[in-house]
Amino acid sequence: MLSAVIIGAGFSGLAAGITLKRAGDDQFVILEKAASVGGTWRENTYPGAACDIPSHLYSYSFAPSPSWTRAYSKQAEILAYLEKCATDFGMRPHLKFGAEAVSARWDEAAAAWTVTTRAGVAYTARALVLGNGALHLPSLPDIPGIETFQGKRFHSARWDHSYDLAGKRVAVIGTGASSIQLVPELAKTVDRLYVHQRTAPWVVPKQDRVMTDRERWAFEHVPGAHWLRRSALYWLLESRVLAFAYSQKIHELGEKMARKHLDHQVRDPALRAKLRPNYKLGCKRVLISNDYYPALQKPNVEVVTEGITEVTAHGVRTSDGVLREVDAIVCGTGFRVVDYLSAIQITGRDELDLNEAWRASPRNYLGISVSGFPNMFLLMGPNTGLGHNSMIFMIEAQARYAADAIAQLRTRDLGSIDVRPGVEMQFGAELRQRLAKTVWTSGCNAWYQTPDGEVLLWPGFTFEYWRRTRHVDLAAYDVRPAVAAQASPAARRVAS
Repeated sequence: MLSAVIIGAGFSGLAAGITLKRAGDDQFVILEKAASVGGTWRENTYPGAACDIPSHLYSYSFAPSPSWTRAYSKQAEILAYLEKCATDFGMRPHLKFGAEAVSARWDEAAAAWTVTTRAGVAYTARALVLGNGALHLPSLPDIPGIETFQGKRFHSARWDHSYDLAGKRVAVIGTGASSIQLVPELAKTVDRLYVHQRTAPWVVPKQDRVMTDRERWAFEHVPGAHWLRRSALYWLLESRVLAFAYSQKIHELGEKMARKHLDHQVRDPALRAKLRPNYKLGCKRVLISNDYYPALQKPNVEVVTEGITEVTAHGVRTSDGVLREVDAIVCGTGFRVVDYLSAIQITGRDELDLNEAWRASPRNYLGISVSGFPNMFLLMGPNTGLGHNSMIFMIEAQARYAADAIAQLRTRDLGSIDVRPGVEMQFGAELRQRLAKTVWTSGCNAWYQTPDGEVLLWPGFTFEYWRRTRHVDLAAYDVRPAVAAQASPAARRVAS
């Protein structure tokens, strides 16, 4: 029997596989629905796609790269990095491409998970690791008439490179992280660009630049040089949580600096008024860009703040009655983060369905374990997202936690570990109490919220999360030995 089935071959899935292998466990497979690794960075190939976390921090701590060409890497370079990691750390033999997982079922008698792919291939393992991430299911806008549009329409994460937008009239719906990267690129070549903005984002300067040859040489040859840069970046970004969760004065200073960026880049008072956010800095994702505001001031670009009422066969109509005819519509409308596991039917103990269990609230423990789903470990699960630092740091902590749990299953001859409901409830109560004091619950609608407004971010410092996930505390779990897990249902009831 396999030790683990890992779903997804992006940053999360690869981190889980590499961590297991480095711990001496090579009895696992990584199921990937696509034909290559990369996850988010394979899917998002829109013009201008890049990371908003510095390159030397948005990478594995165990795989530093001295060759980053920019302070903030673009999509192709990040994808190449993941491909290299898959090869360098021996992940290729474990990867199963074109293997889309459609179901995962816990077998109590066997104390194992069986994962079945769309092709009907089944894999059985002691543990299930969900590394499929939250940024892979595009969220499409529900606008009357959008299906009747006769021009070209696609989501930013499903970019159609065969369609040339140069010289076309284009509508971009949404002003989130993807849009502020692709809008400046489109503005260079399209005839007319309409940017439909529902809520003005907070935008701050991007400290991007080309890494010099001397710097890259030092990162490769000078001991500690890369570590020093990574550490400095980590603590710089970590300090931002002070404004979001701890200090009102620091938050006010951050807002003042962001408003100054807007005032400096946008001279027209009418446009500046359109672009001024009406919520607290950090409540939604803070965006970084030096060229977004300048792009909006080009003569071929119009910022449209009136709400969209319908899409016709030839254009987009807004609440003021104006119909803007376009050749193409680009949906920069984000992802279905809350229901990111909806494509997989996950069945735990007593026929408990994960997606059904999460309809009311995505309950969890440490964003990794869910009561009723033994030996299942989430990567980038609920309440582990960040508004201030690198998710790779969090992913590594989760992968290490999962690997520790899987090792304990083997070394202690355990059949299963399942987080106790009381522990899960206590963790949820703690998060709600802490989040209530942060900017993330100050009254905006953000991508990391559930429909009823529950915030799915980590409420504090990442080093605290690292400390709490260094080792698995089995006292938080219902632990069943292998013999008990494989006994008959009647025997289990007597034993309990």
